Parts: sequence; structure tokens; C-alpha cells
Amino acid sequence: MSEQHFETLAIHAGQEFDPTTGSIIPPIYQTSTFVQDGIGGFRGGYEYARSGNPTRSSLETLIAALEGGAHGYSFSSGLAAEDALLRAALEPGDHIVLGNDVYGGTHRLINKIHGKSGILNDTVEMMDLDAVGAAVVPGKTKILWLETPSNPLMKISDIAALAEIGHAAGAIVVVDNTFASPYLQQPLSLGADVVVHSTTKYLGGHSDVLGGAIVLNDSELAEAVGFQQFAAGAVSGPMDAWLTVRGIKTLAVRMRQHSANAQTIAERLVGHPALERIWYPGLDTHPGHELAARQMSGFGGMLSLQFAAGPAAARRFAESTKLFSLAESLGGVESLIGYPTEMTHASVRGTALEVPENLIRLSVGIENVDDLLGDLDEALAAI
Repeated sequence: MSEQHFETLAIHAGQEFDPTTGSIIPPIYQTSTFVQDGIGGFRGGYEYARSGNPTRSSLETLIAALEGGAHGYSFSSGLAAEDALLRAALEPGDHIVLGNDVYGGTHRLINKIHGKSGILNDTVEMMDLDAVGAAVVPGKTKILWLETPSNPLMKISDIAALAEIGHAAGAIVVVDNTFASPYLQQPLSLGADVVVHSTTKYLGGHSDVLGGAIVLNDSELAEAVGFQQFAAGAVSGPMDAWLTVRGIKTLAVRMRQHSANAQTIAERLVGHPALERIWYPGLDTHPGHELAARQMSGFGGMLSLQFAAGPAAARRFAESTKLFSLAESLGGVESLIGYPTEMTHASVRGTALEVPENLIRLSVGIENVDDLLGDLDEALAAI
């Protein structure tokens, strides 16, 4: 399967037809337990739904194949996946270095929850390799955590270079690949050790399911992650896993349209007098444009806008669109708009990680781009 193209893997990896009925779509195993053939006689290795479920297994096989990894794990949310990884990899006194504009929920999890358990952390500008090199402490820093593109400033981090820095310090290099998806970027092939996802976003793709995933190659760490998944129990349910698999089947075609629409919108908005700055890696004015072109196969569907007139203008714009629905989350087929400082990144307000108050974030869907442009033009005219 690994020699097949991405689009083929997305449809077939882990998705064998049902041998009993011939159903082309594998069934949803909506069950909490499995009958044993005598004590300890597990059929297919399945005992209890927390330890394993065929529907969840199919999703884990699929995600691992798409990321080019040996081991995949599915969780009830992106943060549940991150939490399991942190518990598997860290002990009190260990140190994490993470980007200075990571998702607010990730920072909250690391700083406010794992911080109480003695896990230390520092944030740094991931685009500054010298700063990252100075922040990691050999023997102490156990995880170097990056998002690329980052949320919400769309910063592009050099995965290969950062992997070298992290590995030289003895750290595990973790990449949150949610914004790019495995269709546009495969961090393991660039030297990262672990990939994490909120599968709620582009992988599910239809705003109808919550989930998270971890993909990695190291068997020892994978065993520790698997233990956390089983022992703490934050697993994805069979219906959630099935919906995510269904979404992934169209990931390639969706990501192409997301990217094309976002590129068109970003280019159309360049030079608009209401905008102070456009954050989109597909623009050649973006500081990470050339790097993104090298390590990604497209620039994605996320972009952010900063308003020249300040926070009030940004808020009015966010509340004026019609096709772009004002809502949390991203990556669905429909377009969304958010005001990060009071929505996705409210937890870091007043800190060094706070988001500019004049910034709004667009998750560009796959609607007709002319309709989306018309919606944005009307909202811009209203501020």
C-alpha cells in the first residue's frame, strides 16, 4: 500500500470490504465488548472497545498510511491525543520548547495542566533557528513542539532544520500537522518524530465529528502512547471513527479546492485599504513563502487578516459576513470566520502569546470562490 499514490491510499488503506456480505464499505462496529472463544480467546485481538475496535483500527491504519508512519492512534479529540503523547513521553522536571503562536488549547494543556505535574515549558519564535537552538537544553528538553503553518499567524517553520536542532539536544520533535493535512505536508519524511492532528478539522472535513490522532515510527514510544490510550481511555468511538474515515476519502480533492480558493481570496485582497496585513503562505510577500513551497505541496485553506483601523473594524468584519459563518473550528467544507483573541486563543490573552486584536482568521471552504469573494467584499464595505 505504501507504494500507492495518496488519493488511492485515502480510499483504500485499512478499508477492506466486508468478507461476509461483500459490503464495499466496512461496517461500523457499534459495540462495547466482544465475545471470546474461551477465556482469553480473542477474535482478531478484540476484547473490549476501550482497548480496541475494528472501526477505530481501520482509521488508525488509514491515518498512519497517509502520514507515512508505522503506528497510528485515534483519540476522542485533538487535545486528548496531545495529552496522551505528553503523558507517554514526559516525566516531572522535563522541558518542552514550543512555538510562540501555537494553538491556545495546546499551550493551555502544556502550561496549566501538565505544568502542575512539574513539566516545564518555554515558547520561542520557531522561524528563528538560532533562538530555538538557544532555547533547547540538552538532556532537559524532551520535546520540541511546532505547528506549521501556525495558528493563526500562518508562520512556516523549517521542519528539517528544527528536527536537526531537536535531535541534537535529545528531544522528540513533534509537528502539529492539522492546518496542512497529510495531503499537503508529511512531517515524518522531513525528520519529525511524531505528527499530531485534530482530525476534527481537515481530515474529517465536514464539521460533524470530533477527534484527534497521533502518528509515529518509534515502536517504544508508540507502545507508551498505546498504553495511555488504553489506560486513560480517551478513545474515539466507532461512529466518530467511521465519519472520519468517510471524510478522509475526499481529503485530496477537498484540499486542492481549499487551497485554490484561499489563494484566489488572498491575492484579491492584496492592497485593500482596510487591511494592514494578509497572512497567507501562498503570497510571495509572506516571510515563509519559499520554505512553504519547498516542504508543502500546496498552501492550504487558512488565512488571517489584520485590519488597519484596529480591533473594532476586525470585530465588525467578523460579524458582517454571511457565507463565512462566525464559529470556532476550521477545515470543514463550509467557510468559517473567527476572532481568535476572543475565540480560539482567548486562553493566552494577556500573555506573550496573545493574538493581535485586529486579526481575524478565515477557514476558506470549497464553495464557489466568486460567492466567497462577494461575501467578503460586502463585509469590507460595511466596516
